[in-house]
This record gives sequence, structure tokens and C-alpha cells, in this order.
Amino acid sequence: MTLTPRAVLVYRRTELDELLGRHGTRQQAAFFLASRGRDLDEVEGRHRAQHGAIAAVTTAIPLEWRRGQLERADLSRFVFGPEDVIVAVGQDGLVANVAKYLHGQPVVGINPEPDRNPGVLVRHSPDRAGALLQAAMSPDVGRRVQARVMVEASTDDGQSLLALNEIFVGHRSHQSARYLLELPEVGSERQSSSGVLIGTGTGATGWCRSAWLERNSTLTLPQPTDPALCWFVREAWPSPATGTGRTEGLLQPDQELVIVAQSELVVFGDGIENDTLSLTWGQRATVRLAHRRLHLVA
Repeated sequence: MTLTPRAVLVYRRTELDELLGRHGTRQQAAFFLASRGRDLDEVEGRHRAQHGAIAAVTTAIPLEWRRGQLERADLSRFVFGPEDVIVAVGQDGLVANVAKYLHGQPVVGINPEPDRNPGVLVRHSPDRAGALLQAAMSPDVGRRVQARVMVEASTDDGQSLLALNEIFVGHRSHQSARYLLELPEVGSERQSSSGVLIGTGTGATGWCRSAWLERNSTLTLPQPTDPALCWFVREAWPSPATGTGRTEGLLQPDQELVIVAQSELVVFGDGIENDTLSLTWGQRATVRLAHRRLHLVA
């Protein structure tokens, strides 16, 4: 028997929620902000915007559908089903946070504050939620979905990590990382740097783009659906033992970048530093295009 669709609404705690959790009362939170030149009204306005968007989405879910709500911190403990439609209400980063837990389920991005959020991944206003949910379950959903490329890192001891934007390999405290960078088609180079970024076309609008702009790179950045990755070495340091000859490039579908640790390193994705892979001296991390894609309802 085919299960009724389930709309899973994903959100993160607002700044007001976090302030009240830390300070206990509205008055204490207001005092804390005032001492730093900020106003609680600003925080409360964003809180109302998010909760208004959540209410609008909840109302728009078809009556016959099942439904659920999920806070970002609980993503790793939630089991998504094949019949789920995920609705991310918040900033673009929320879509990236949920992407690695999915296996082809459609994602609708709802932007509660279009005047503050760029809306690269959360493209839609709350009043569009009903139509988008129906579109996500329509027979021609394939025409309505943008399959965004993801990046995967795996280690030689069986660990793996997925990301939508980028994967970072470097020192845990962002000090100098020492490693051997290997490109099978090009060769290897021993480096000391602030770490290596390997990003998708989606990530090429964020952290990777920042690295690209800073060095006035002539590299052509991939688009979100392009089956290619870009990579940048951050602040490579030349020395008698380390080089700076290989600091950026593109990876095609059949290519991979290998990093062999020569100091303690971590690997994390999409800026989530509390979900990492650890590398000790001599361990290898291999980064490549992931087979999985984010199915974003466009």
C-alpha cells in the first residue's frame, strides 16, 4: 500500500529562542542586547516572521497528508521516508543542512525574510507553499525539480561525509595544515596552508566564491547542476618542504582529489564543525562528486 505523503517542516531556533534559553526572561534578554547596542524589537520581528511563515506552511498542507515538524538540531536523529516532502523554512543554510540526510525526496525552500536572506535555496514566499507542495507530488515533478550536485569525502578507514556547498579539509583550529595533495592526472605536492575547500556549483556562490574573488582567479566556476567541483587551497605557504604550484582547479565526474594528512586534520561540510571526520598522520581523504543529488523544487 502506498503511504500518504508526509510534509516534514524543518526549521531552526530563532535568535529570540536562543536568547530566552540562555537568559531565562525577556527582560534579561533585552538587557543583554541593550548593553551591546541592539534592540529586542529587531529580534522579535524576525521571530514573528519565521513563526508566521511556519503557520502559513502548516495551513497550506493538504488535509489528507501526514505532517511533522523538525528542528535543525534533531536532523541526525530523524528518519526520512521516501514519501516525504521536505519544507525548509529559514535561511539558505538550512537547505544545505538537511540535504545530506535525504535520498531523492523533493525539498521546498521557504524564505520568511526576503529582505534579509539571499534566497538562493529558499526561493519561495510562504504564500506559495500550497502550490509547491502539490507540484512536488505531481506526476511531472521531474520538470519542476532542480537536481543540485553534492560533494562527498571518504577516508581510508571507511568514514564518509556529504555536503551541498563545500567540504573543508584542514586543521581543527584553522592553523597551518600540513598534507600531501594528490591529483592523479597531474601529480602531487606537499603543502602547508589554511586548508582546502572543495565546492559544488551551489557552494560557488558562497565560501568558494570568496576564495575565487580574493585571488582574482580566472577559473570558470561550475553552475549548481554542473557535474563538476571547484577546489581552492587557502593561503598556501612556500617553504623548502612545501609548494604553492597547485592551489585551484576543477574536478570532473571521473576525477578526485586526495589529501594525505601530515598533521592532525579534520574534514567537515557546509560549515558544520561539530560533524567532522578526523584524519591522523598518514590517513587519506578522497573527495569527489557524490552520486546523490539535492532535488530542489524550483
